[in-house]
Amino acid sequence: MNEMEMKTKLATIETGFSKGRLWTARIICGIVVLFMLFDGIGKVAKPKQVVEGTLALGFEENHLAVIGVLGLICTFLYAVPRTRFLGALLLTGYLGGAVAAQLRVNSPLWSNMLFPVYIAILAWGPVWLMDRRLRNLIWERS
Repeated sequence: MNEMEMKTKLATIETGFSKGRLWTARIICGIVVLFMLFDGIGKVAKPKQVVEGTLALGFEENHLAVIGVLGLICTFLYAVPRTRFLGALLLTGYLGGAVAAQLRVNSPLWSNMLFPVYIAILAWGPVWLMDRRLRNLIWERS
């Protein structure tokens, strides 16, 4: 048994969740982290397309670095399992700001305006799958 299989088996034993649930949560988390890293690094690096898109939303170019760093901080907190709940909460707020920015310029609903909502839903997926306390909080069982 290699090291990765051993870690997966130990994580499965410790959490009581199946390997399928564990890997589903990891994959969804990875997708969210990769997207948010791409977004945050793009804002910090300021390529021409990102600057133009940001200006079209009504922000100034000097706002890009701040927005990018805030997004990266939220993403880092989300990527660490121990702080994932806080990261998901902060990412939800961050992405809510993205929805507000899209709404302000009358972007198309299903593609531009709701895309941050789709990412936020994905961000909560691993938390939902791996945290019994959250599920019990929403669906309290007697």
